[in-house]
This record gives sequence, C-alpha cells and structure tokens, in this order.
Amino acid sequence: MDFDALREAIASDNPGRARPALASLVNATPEQAEPLLLLGLQQDDMLLRQLSCSGLGHKPTPAGWQPLVDTLQGDPEVAVRAEAANALVSHGLERAWPLLLAAFQRDAEWLLRCSVLSAVAEHPEMAPELLLQLGGLASADADSTVRVGGAEILGRVVREAAAGSELAEQARAALLALQQDSDHRVVAAALNGLNSGC
Repeated sequence: MDFDALREAIASDNPGRARPALASLVNATPEQAEPLLLLGLQQDDMLLRQLSCSGLGHKPTPAGWQPLVDTLQGDPEVAVRAEAANALVSHGLERAWPLLLAAFQRDAEWLLRCSVLSAVAEHPEMAPELLLQLGGLASADADSTVRVGGAEILGRVVREAAAGSELAEQARAALLALQQDSDHRVVAAALNGLNSGC
C-alpha cells in the first residue's frame, strides 16, 4: 500500500478520491491506518468523517480514543456523532459508557440515541442496572423508534436479571407501561420483552 498516496488522496478535499482511499485501509494494520483515519476525521466531507469513525472503531488504537470523544461531543453532523458513539465501545465498554450515557442525555437526535442503544443493547458486559437506566430513558423518548429500542433493552433486563429481583420487576413495570404507547411497534416490543421473561 502506498500510504503517501493515500494520505494525499484523503487530504485532497475530493470525496471521489478520498473515500476509496479511506476504504482501502481495511487491509492495513491499526498502526498503519490510524494516522490516515485521524486525517479523515479532520476533513469537511461528512461521509469521510463517518468512515473515519467507523475505521477507528474497527481498528482501535490508544491515539484514536480522544478524537472519537471530541467527535461524539462536537461534530455538527448527527450521523458522524452516532458513528463515533459506536466506535468508542470498541475501546472498552466500561470506559465508553459514561460518555455514551452523557451523549444520550444531551443529544436529542433519534439517530444518535438509537446508535447508543444498538451499541450496548446486546453487549455482554452491560450490567442489568445500567441497561435498566438506559431503557428507562429511552422508553420516555419523544421518538417512537427510540422507545422501541428502550423496550428491547428492558426486555433483556427481564430475561437476564434474577427472577423476582427488584431490577426485573422495575423493567417489567416499565414494559407494562409501554403497552399503553400510541405506536403499535412500541407496544409489540414491550409485549415481546414481557414474554421473554416467562
């Protein structure tokens, strides 16, 4: 791979050249890809920044962490912020969780919130009490797609928390409340979550 040529293409301000150059980094080692992915994060093209976040998630390196945090907290495009949220989980859930929770609470965009939900929904390290917290926030969201995601997470708590425990009962109560939702998809996800604990 000619990394000098790739660097020149990524910095060219020509998406037609820069995007394929970034995509070709799939075959590079994390150490080789890192400086070029970080360069991609600095470009004006939204898709280029999004691809760079994705690359930094697939090839996590210590130097990629802070730029992803900065992107999650400050990029003007929600699609880029959402990709940064996903990528941060690759650096370790315990480290990423406080940032993801803060982003979920701060950023009302449904795409960002759904991205956070999908990043942690099936993550094996997610503790039931954290899932309950996030599921509760999501189930109160104005957007029905986010509420569906919240119901799915609450269903996982019902499945995985000890039967009869306070956590399981709180999740079950939240799912019962969601059965009154105005959107049939939310009602279906809530019913599914309740049945999964049987």
